[in-house]
Amino acid sequence: MTERHDDAPGGTLDLQACKEALVRSASAEEIIRTGDRLFAEGRGLDAVRLVLEVTAHHMNDWRVSLAGADVILRHTVSYNIVETLLRNARRCHPDHIQTQALLAHVLMAGGDIAGGCALFSEMMQRYPDERGTICEHMSMSFLDTGYPAESLQILLSHLETARPTVAMLNNVACSLHRLNRSAEAVSWYEQALALDPARPEIRFGQACSLLKAGRLREGWPLFFDRILSVRNGAAWFLSLPRLRPGDEVAGRRIILFYEQGLGDAIQFIRFVPGLVAKGAEVTILVPQPLVRLLAQSYPAASVREIDGFGREDGYDYAVPIPDLPYIAGVLSMHDIPAPIPYLRADSGDVARFAALLPARRPRIGLVWAGETRTRSEHVLADRRRSTTLAAMGEALTPVEATLVNLQFGAPRGEIAGWRGQAVCDLMGDVRDLADTAAIMANLDLVISVDTSPLHLAGAVGCPVWLVSRWDACWRWENSGDRSPWYPGMRIFRAQERSFVPVLQQVGAALRKWVACRQPGDGHGAESGGWQA
Repeated sequence: MTERHDDAPGGTLDLQACKEALVRSASAEEIIRTGDRLFAEGRGLDAVRLVLEVTAHHMNDWRVSLAGADVILRHTVSYNIVETLLRNARRCHPDHIQTQALLAHVLMAGGDIAGGCALFSEMMQRYPDERGTICEHMSMSFLDTGYPAESLQILLSHLETARPTVAMLNNVACSLHRLNRSAEAVSWYEQALALDPARPEIRFGQACSLLKAGRLREGWPLFFDRILSVRNGAAWFLSLPRLRPGDEVAGRRIILFYEQGLGDAIQFIRFVPGLVAKGAEVTILVPQPLVRLLAQSYPAASVREIDGFGREDGYDYAVPIPDLPYIAGVLSMHDIPAPIPYLRADSGDVARFAALLPARRPRIGLVWAGETRTRSEHVLADRRRSTTLAAMGEALTPVEATLVNLQFGAPRGEIAGWRGQAVCDLMGDVRDLADTAAIMANLDLVISVDTSPLHLAGAVGCPVWLVSRWDACWRWENSGDRSPWYPGMRIFRAQERSFVPVLQQVGAALRKWVACRQPGDGHGAESGGWQA
């Protein structure tokens, strides 16, 4: 029987009791369960400390070290700690494939690409009968660290002489998707699903490739079947029936709830007026940064903060916000509604920020990094989409314009070390995305990587330039410099892992854009609207 060590009444784990129990049991399963729960409680340092203390008592038990490495790697980017634990596990069990593959992956994720590749190569030589499994691990590591072409080459070479596995076929498809060859990826996903139809992550990958290829009619039903990405999987409204295309909405009370990310919510919330026009009573549940913006943009709906939304009776359906284009019948790129702007800043907020901004025009907003996250898989994805103020500033400046910071979170701190052209930073006065929208109403252009302010600029009608990572998100398709989701957007696509070349293209285009402007062009709110 599993021992439990919860403090009453809140159920918070007692760290000392947990440590004593784990030292006694040396249970890998309990280490993982306890570590995951501590991270879920926001006690990451306690989780790492617990793993290290328990491991210190069982240095010769490879399972304990491997379990500890697994927990820390999934929740953090403490690669040095994970590497130490894995090397100890390998010392205890030199021929365990998973340990060695995970160690190679950690080396690559931490920047030692050559070291990781050398270990994978050594494994291929030492374990010829396990080459298929090693190939799966190696291709996934190349994918995660931003080398899809290398992943594809490894997989196709292996498949010339080996029987395909579900993981191999899926990894081929993922590689093609990230290489912006999504139409080719679809057939590989189909082959993987033919071997194992019950894998939701493969169906979701196929959905994203279909959407990226512009095949919305086929993609949305698969996208609908995804495992929902919600912070509170026990939320009471998740038990409500899920609205489907064709369901009657007139007179129905419908909850639209936040799922995936802020950018997704901003992109897909445009379909609210359609539901209201059909007679639905709509309640929107979103994180605090979106509440005020959506309330002032959709007065016919009730907008509530999702955290702490208590049980209420009388609702008929619950809808994840990213489902809305499928519900609305958007079956092709030509069906995407573009009533820009569909989100609106408050006029008082617009005036307040106008008084704080320098008078010099044009004003250009900058966003150089996505949200700072901690889980390893998310950090690796963030690295692919983010750059630095130094890299962006060097490429864009000097320019005859006022630069305005729109960067939020930890990367905003880079401004303090920036020694180039001045950047006006009002983000200290920003309470939420309604305030960010008010700043944008005073700008002439936003230049952003693929993150939520990009969507906000498009939704409020501010001209926006997307600096897209080379493995572009499905919503921007495989190619092209425009998007039907935001007609005022121009897309600059990186062609390699480095952002330097594409930022140089953006800088050249920006200087040309500034030089071609006429006095009075596109002065945001002051001129009654932008010129795209």
